[in-house]
Amino acid sequence: MHLDSPFSGMRGEAPERIADTLHEATFDAYDNIIRLCLEERVDALLVAGDIYDGADRSLRAQLRFVDGLQKLENAGIRSFICHGNHDPLDGWEAGLDLPRGCVRFGPDVEGKPVFPREPERAMVYGISYPKRNVSENLSMRFTETRSEFSIGLLHANVGGNTGHDSYAPCTVDDLAMADIDYWALGHVHTRQILREKDPAVVYPGNTQGRHPNEPGPRGVYLVEVDEGTPRLEFREMDGVRWKTLSLDIGELDEMQDLINAVDSKAGSALEASGGRSVIVRINLTGRGRLHRTLRREGTGGILEQINRSSGSSGPWIWCDDISLNTALPIDREEVARQDDFTGYLARLAADLRANPAELDKLRGSLQELYLKSNASPYLRGYLPSDGKLQELLAAAEDGCLAELVGGEDDS
Repeated sequence: MHLDSPFSGMRGEAPERIADTLHEATFDAYDNIIRLCLEERVDALLVAGDIYDGADRSLRAQLRFVDGLQKLENAGIRSFICHGNHDPLDGWEAGLDLPRGCVRFGPDVEGKPVFPREPERAMVYGISYPKRNVSENLSMRFTETRSEFSIGLLHANVGGNTGHDSYAPCTVDDLAMADIDYWALGHVHTRQILREKDPAVVYPGNTQGRHPNEPGPRGVYLVEVDEGTPRLEFREMDGVRWKTLSLDIGELDEMQDLINAVDSKAGSALEASGGRSVIVRINLTGRGRLHRTLRREGTGGILEQINRSSGSSGPWIWCDDISLNTALPIDREEVARQDDFTGYLARLAADLRANPAELDKLRGSLQELYLKSNASPYLRGYLPSDGKLQELLAAAEDGCLAELVGGEDDS
């Protein structure tokens, strides 16, 4: 949940109303979770670590978290929490009392019943990080279970996810070896079901996207178990969405056309957000007549126009940045007829794309690069297919010709 986490990566300064919304966003998502628990009358809330954003967690965050747990306690709903690398047990705490029905796991694996009067019905087994850096495979400690349905609450990097630090690393096979029916995982911010059953291995992701690399819906899994079979339903809990939009200028002739297209794209993003506010970044691409105007005037005016119409109430849309990746139009056939280096390059690129033997040689060179020992862990799964290789060649030709042909305002 990363309560009280700042929104990072913002390139512009947002007005006070929007800044206030962002400052409250992680708390609002948590409030939505508590509301969902109460509305659905769940048996328990499971939080798999990184409740807070840092070891020196704010008092404000601790108060809000405990307040939500108390609301669950008042409704007879239990809560089970463990701590991860962002909020290890050795971090600062204000000494607040947790509700009686809340289980906070310590540095060793423990098992606690979901239903105290029926301990054999379902148990939650969990462990917290005693300190930030945990390199041990903690899944190996889940060795003894004693219930009809066993839940493992663990903060870990499963499968070597390269987008996150390798804390408590393990594999799906490691988790499958334990006598656990459902693994409720924390750490990876992207929602994913690594295994559907026997056991289910599930990352719900984080509950509120906090920067451009965390786009799209964020929330929780509502899990119902019937005769040992879990059924998962994702529920969106976030209040603010990140969205990156791409717009090709190729068919746009006038600046007003561009402004209308940007307004339309932004409006569609807001409409698709389900009543949530949206932070957008717009990437202008393609070749077109507007390139010279955009290079000369910049995108500040368009940015200001979008943000001026963000509104003073209700869900808003705020454009944080507009990137310019456009170029002048190029007639490839005309360039290929030129008797100079540029024409030679255009003809060479066209011949290469059409020559299977040359494509095989290029693919071999790429394979040698991608499978080098220091690059292989990161690139092995990204060797380009035939179609992708053609796309890469076209993009390379496009970039070279843009630099060579250029224009009166291009260097």
